[in-house]
Amino acid sequence: MNFTKKTIAIAILIGFAHCINAQQTPTFSEYNYNPFIINAAYAGLTKNTEFSMSNTGFFNQFEGSPRSFSLSGHGSLNEKKMGIGAAIMRDQIGITKSTSFFAAYSYKIFFDFKSNRPYWQLYDTGVLSFGITAGLQQYQSNLTELGIIGDPKFAQDINTSIPTIGLSFLFNHASFYVGFSTPNVMGDSLASDKNLVLNSPYYGYFGYRIYNNRFEDFMIKPNMLIKYEDGAPLQADFNVAFSFKNKFEIGTGYRTSNSINFLAGIYLFNNMRAIYNYNIANKNSPLGNTHGLILSLQLNEGYSNN
Repeated sequence: MNFTKKTIAIAILIGFAHCINAQQTPTFSEYNYNPFIINAAYAGLTKNTEFSMSNTGFFNQFEGSPRSFSLSGHGSLNEKKMGIGAAIMRDQIGITKSTSFFAAYSYKIFFDFKSNRPYWQLYDTGVLSFGITAGLQQYQSNLTELGIIGDPKFAQDINTSIPTIGLSFLFNHASFYVGFSTPNVMGDSLASDKNLVLNSPYYGYFGYRIYNNRFEDFMIKPNMLIKYEDGAPLQADFNVAFSFKNKFEIGTGYRTSNSINFLAGIYLFNNMRAIYNYNIANKNSPLGNTHGLILSLQLNEGYSNN
């Protein structure tokens, strides 16, 4: 399938799917390194205020394949009992574009657990956090670009604004973490275009930290993300990362029916972190391989705890 045929095929498939269900939800390769994007309960969990920027799909092989960009920041208040943050995200696939903005608030309950963790880890060992977001999504689907005549579903473009309310929770322990979130519990009920049918995704994720005092500079971090959205196949990410003393990380993973993932990251000047990820699509996918980059900055002493 050549370049033009690929683009046309994706535009038609995506256009048809979005016309019916408006399933424009990105896949977040960076959820391990910026959980705040999918889970507002993470706001203020880091020791210092953190800013992150991610860009996925910037080296994609052909026009119309998925691209996403996000910019976010979050920090803590009231002796870390509360967190606040905000983010803006833009996603594009085929003829469909979505731009979202949200502000977030989280409240935390701390537990005094005895735990075994490396000295260079910065997270609090026992925290139950609840998060809520309020925002606005601008959704656009240029259906008329498909050139389909005689079908009223493709007779006009979709351009609508959708107020959003999201809910989330997160439990963090020294050895593991588990979270659940949905970015828009209201769905399409507040959309300005009443013909739009919008399904909100649900995210659940779990991770474990394998650490031994004999190798106190190293940690192995297996984790899993599950995304459910009505009308779309259940998607699961299975990943494992190897971390050395908040200096560098490498990892790999598998996304069901989609791709194999690789990542490599490095911590710079104590305050900065850069993570590169590469998703290799399976042979049945028309979307091609995807490159991604995540840049994060923590203020004050940053990621260092030496």
